[in-house]
Amino acid sequence: MPKPLTDQEKRKQISVRGLAGVENVADLKINFNRHLHFTLVKDRNVATRRDYYFALAHTVRDHLVGRWIRTQQHYYEKDPKRVYYLSLEFYMGRTLQNTMVNLALENACDEAIYQLGLDMEELQEMEEDAGLGNGGLGRLAACFLDSMATLGLAAYGYGIRYEFGIFNQKISEGWQIEEADDWLRYGNPWEKARPEYMRPVHFYGRTEHHPDGVKWVDTQVVLALPYDTPVPGYRNNIVNTMRLWSAKAPCEFNLKDFNVGGYIQAVLDRNLAENISRVLYPNDNFFEGKELRLKQEYFVVAATLQDIIRRFKASKFGSTEIVRVDLTTLPDKVAIQLNDTHPAMAIPELMRILLDDEKIDWDKAWDICVRTCAYTNHTVLPEALERWPIDLFQNLLPRHLEIVYEINRRHLERIASLFPGDADRLRRMSLIEEGDQKKINMAHLCIVGSHAVNGVARIHSEIIKASVFKDFYEADPDKFQNKTNGITPRRWLVMCNPGLAEVIAERIGEDFIRDLDQLKKLRKFVDDDAFLRDVNKIKQENKMKFAVHLEEHYKVKINPNSMFDLHVKRIHEYKRQLLNCLHIITLYNRIKKEPNKVWTPRTVMIGGKAAPGYHTAKKIIRLITAIGEVVNHDPVIGDRLKVIFLENYRVTLAEKAIPAADLSEQISTAGTEASGTGNMKFMLNGALTIGTMDGANVEMAEEAGEENLFIFGMRVEDVEAMDKKGYNASEYYNRLPELKQAMDQIAGGHFCPSEPELFSDLVDMLMNYDRFKVFADFEDYIKCQDKVSALYKNTKEWTKKVVLNIAGCGKFSSDRTIAQYAREIWGVEPTMEKIPAPDD
Repeated sequence: MPKPLTDQEKRKQISVRGLAGVENVADLKINFNRHLHFTLVKDRNVATRRDYYFALAHTVRDHLVGRWIRTQQHYYEKDPKRVYYLSLEFYMGRTLQNTMVNLALENACDEAIYQLGLDMEELQEMEEDAGLGNGGLGRLAACFLDSMATLGLAAYGYGIRYEFGIFNQKISEGWQIEEADDWLRYGNPWEKARPEYMRPVHFYGRTEHHPDGVKWVDTQVVLALPYDTPVPGYRNNIVNTMRLWSAKAPCEFNLKDFNVGGYIQAVLDRNLAENISRVLYPNDNFFEGKELRLKQEYFVVAATLQDIIRRFKASKFGSTEIVRVDLTTLPDKVAIQLNDTHPAMAIPELMRILLDDEKIDWDKAWDICVRTCAYTNHTVLPEALERWPIDLFQNLLPRHLEIVYEINRRHLERIASLFPGDADRLRRMSLIEEGDQKKINMAHLCIVGSHAVNGVARIHSEIIKASVFKDFYEADPDKFQNKTNGITPRRWLVMCNPGLAEVIAERIGEDFIRDLDQLKKLRKFVDDDAFLRDVNKIKQENKMKFAVHLEEHYKVKINPNSMFDLHVKRIHEYKRQLLNCLHIITLYNRIKKEPNKVWTPRTVMIGGKAAPGYHTAKKIIRLITAIGEVVNHDPVIGDRLKVIFLENYRVTLAEKAIPAADLSEQISTAGTEASGTGNMKFMLNGALTIGTMDGANVEMAEEAGEENLFIFGMRVEDVEAMDKKGYNASEYYNRLPELKQAMDQIAGGHFCPSEPELFSDLVDMLMNYDRFKVFADFEDYIKCQDKVSALYKNTKEWTKKVVLNIAGCGKFSSDRTIAQYAREIWGVEPTMEKIPAPDD
């Protein structure tokens, strides 16, 4: 088989990657050498590969800076309403290639680097992922920033510049080992420190009530130092800003101890303040009520609100003069979007500023606050909802606790007037949960303090209204909205799958990159044999390339003609990697039983990180690796079934894996996955979905036609009915021989003969207290997988479904999502306008 073209070679021959705007290659080479010599190394002969990467990054960044300054000037001239997206996570991945794509620089850079005798892919591999997120929520924020810039919104992402992002995962003897992600070790060429905008953030202390207002005194101060990263839109010369805060101890921090000889200790103690931005909490869909986490949440909010108000008051570019004094117009010029409850402290903090600093009366301040803030809910899992203990809150943020109590008093007064005599409703709707330990329910605070509350897929938004926040929906039905998530087609098609992007562009032109709805036009090619062949050829090339990567990293020989069956996401019981394991074991047993039958070969890949304290999730990883050890070394099985655990799954690995996938596993228990966005990435890259009617799968089935997905299992109403009557796992175990056999093998040590008891706790959980009802969907899942195997043998029919899936992807662009947020929540209008380039 001929060696497939590299992405770099492919880009040389395609238009979709921006030949139209090719910059002068000679200029790029001059700038590259200038950076290499003057910024990095004095003697080119001693330059390392990393030096070359930095030289290229700085060369590309030069093209950003002029556009960045011009964009900010443009906003100050127009004075639009500004959107502030507050998130404790931004899972950005790598920046270099994305920037080249969005600025139409890629072909010119490729050519310049080639002429300099260097390898572009090698240089790109030098870049560290900016892994400042756990999974879906942080990656969504990254896609949203891309879309906000592409749609010309005056938008800012605000978060924390964690020194250590999501841990690096190593698999050692089948177990997950965590290593710190020191992503800033070599510096970050994409960020710019802005010490002139440093802001103080206060903690602890006490409140004093005076006739002229409340003072928060005797606080400890930590400084917030901003770092700005440019966020380019797609070929519109707009460059927005992501501002991440880093914690710094003030100079006078604890140095009063110097007088008693504690100078060394005082300097060492500065670390305590700076720990706030040290590390990302590695939990996804799980709340950890630690003081440091609450500090992080308040730190980002307090620094950001000072910045927002400073910018609001001085609305001329580069000016510090106060132009606006009256904050009553804040909601006309500012929209704050809270990405989950993590930045919920924005509500009491904005109230504190309006009441204590600006001396605005409560009713007016509350009106400003509610009209400014909006809240996105990301989960219905009870263990994920944030509830902060009152005593922790009282100690750290005494003034904010008073404000929360007052918000709650007025809120309950209103509910009592709407629903007189309903004491139970007041208890359910209070911001303060009574119990052994009083807690503040942060989701309730977000709902009460926002003018809009949205879920992230239609089914999720309905569940919120019908159950989780039913009382709040009955009190304020107009607040609740749906905004189905999306992904950016720039990173998740053009950048990671240039071959497919080109095949599409040849048929329908390039406008789909900014208007993904145009993919609908592909429906007319569903019977075009040449197009089906092209799509299939690209998939095979991607699989060949990924197979080479897998063989290098896992020393497992992959059959590139096998079905690549991928299940990649955080490891969590609700995502049901265990259901996938049971299918693998069932397939293994079937092949062992009838080795001479013709089987559809499969390579099953499961990847994802388990939160370090989540023991069940870590045990699930150990089970997957144990199954792989047995299956991959069984000569009877051969290359008909392989199982690989993809180590250290992250944005950069997703960009390699997703274009190579044939089958996408989206098998959460109905009603548990709020939306999912991996499902959309697979669909856009030509994989078929096997999934439950959960999250965005429901809308994907609608857009592509349910017959073009492999839908199985209980629906939300079936799960609710089962909860009422009770779920009995042993009933399925006793009734389904293949399930019983698989479970007995896990329990009996078949996959770990040296430690037969290793998986007893997983077996116990599945048999006795499985909240996510794995066995209830087993039978239907296996039947559905049989249909998948049968269809895969018919390449033409399979590829037709692939084309119909790609054609149905239009809705799942983050451009559509952001346009809806803009019009329906933020009150701003997206624009396709291109601003002049700096040299125009």
